[in-house]
Amino acid sequence: MALAGCPDSFLHLPYRIDNVDQTSAHGRRDLVEPGFQEPSNRISLNHQDDDVDLEALVNDMNSSFESLYSTCSMQSETAPLLQNGQLSRSQLPSPAPGALQPTSPRQRVQRSQPVRIMAVRRLQEEEQQFRTSSLPAIPNPFPELCSPASSPVLAPGSLPQSQPASKHDVKVFSEDGTSKVVEILADMTARDLCQLLVYKSHCVDDNSWTLVEHHPHLGLERCLEDHELIVQVESTMGSESKFLFRKNYAKYEFFKNPMNFFPEQMVAWCQQTNGSIPQSQLLQNFLNSSSCPEIQGFLHVKELGRKSWKKLFMCLRRSGLYCSTKGTSKEPRHLQLLADLEDSNIFSLIAGKKLYNAPAEYGFCIKPNRVRNETKELRLLCAEDEQSRTCWMTAFRLLKYGMLLYQNYRIPQQRKAMLPHFSTPVRSVSENSLVAMDFSGQIGRVIENPAEAQSAALEEGHAWRVAIFSSFLFLQSKRSTRMNILGSQSPLHPSTLSTVIHRTQHWFHGRISREESHRIIKQQGLVDGLFLLRDSQSNPKAFVLTLCHHQKIKHFQILPCEDDGQIFFSLDDGNTKFSDLIQLVEFYQLNKGVLPCKLKHHCIRVAL
Repeated sequence: MALAGCPDSFLHLPYRIDNVDQTSAHGRRDLVEPGFQEPSNRISLNHQDDDVDLEALVNDMNSSFESLYSTCSMQSETAPLLQNGQLSRSQLPSPAPGALQPTSPRQRVQRSQPVRIMAVRRLQEEEQQFRTSSLPAIPNPFPELCSPASSPVLAPGSLPQSQPASKHDVKVFSEDGTSKVVEILADMTARDLCQLLVYKSHCVDDNSWTLVEHHPHLGLERCLEDHELIVQVESTMGSESKFLFRKNYAKYEFFKNPMNFFPEQMVAWCQQTNGSIPQSQLLQNFLNSSSCPEIQGFLHVKELGRKSWKKLFMCLRRSGLYCSTKGTSKEPRHLQLLADLEDSNIFSLIAGKKLYNAPAEYGFCIKPNRVRNETKELRLLCAEDEQSRTCWMTAFRLLKYGMLLYQNYRIPQQRKAMLPHFSTPVRSVSENSLVAMDFSGQIGRVIENPAEAQSAALEEGHAWRVAIFSSFLFLQSKRSTRMNILGSQSPLHPSTLSTVIHRTQHWFHGRISREESHRIIKQQGLVDGLFLLRDSQSNPKAFVLTLCHHQKIKHFQILPCEDDGQIFFSLDDGNTKFSDLIQLVEFYQLNKGVLPCKLKHHCIRVAL
């Protein structure tokens, strides 16, 4: 770019230069086009020696920039033009070192343009790109996920997007035949589903609810472990199989009373030490993966493809269930593997005599997970009594799951310990400071006479029973079931009320048979103190208490007796009398009396 209106020879004349220098600054600015920068190598009379040094310095800087630019640039030999139309510095001839090349005024003016600034900025940008590209590329561990097939590095958006958890519909049945369809996630466990059903059914969550895998066509059922996935278990079930929602008090009872579940004659190391192993060590051997616990005894085994059963000496270890081909020998050459624990589950046998011609009702089965409706690969076994069957099935669970089973048992207890104020009521005053009050008048008063206080308590209890029974009759009439138990429309008589008030309780199961009561007790766990009340089949006016003790089911008849025209109920031939069955149950829940143990758990059926 040249000065406006000035020939080139004008700048070579000394007197012309002096005239230019003597002009004002304003005049110099007017002579230059906009964007022109005043040259720094301007020649003056007083600083002629400094002009050579400045020119050499500029040339050195230009050569250094050109060398750095040629190193970092990724362009081809044909240099493109810069943005302002000038050629790149690589095309310009470089001056010889140590020699001062004559430069034209036009070139000096060109050097004063902001070409250098733009080139340096571009150089910095390319240098930054060069540093970034010089870093080692991270190899793609999944090249098939990249959108370009030949791309070695993961590209944005090449990974698949995370899919939301899928939902499934599961149908759950209750003991009374009702059902409910619940929408669950794919990762929901059996414990999560039980807590959801407890919430929807308004039940008391005492950590004894469980989900049961029921196969009616095979006559098999088992309680799911709390950590098992519902969707995964459902995938191994047939079309006729279903889930049941029920109580099971014996699910983790063996952690509390292990000696009741593992008889000494069935545990191998107990025989070797003459039964001197404590209870804690007994469970520790099962939970410790490095130990080798062993359950042994005789079992009836159904032969595959046949209807006959054969009694063999069996041995249960971590590696599987074995039978001895020679008496009670446990030598490796005499042991034959019957079932594996890893890919199998253990089930209780329902109606084994009817379906499989079992020698007793204490049958169980080891079912591979791949089997759905076929009975050919089922390992059907039968024990001599209920205690032996419970021992085999409990040992199978412990050997298969180990510490995971213990964690399932401890989780509800830890949650209960963290929230103690939700489980137990908090009183601001002691119970001794509570007094009886009478609110029959306009103003309440304190009842100071003990006899009057006791009479008021009896009247309040009677009114409470009448209110409960009235609500019971209302529900029965709403269900279109006619009950003619009062005989007339007269007001409720205390003697009549005492004979029907128990029908509102969950522990009363009405007119069921002895065999049905056995089945309910077994399904909800053979633990001490599990009970239910039912109508007597032999005496229409009597009732029967069905109680479980030491894994045996016992029955106690409750007979009515009359005293001074009032009907009472008694278990011990009239020695201890109760006005109704509710008082009887409450008494034996606190006192053992003539029973082998206290009433602890009641069998319950919940409608979903």
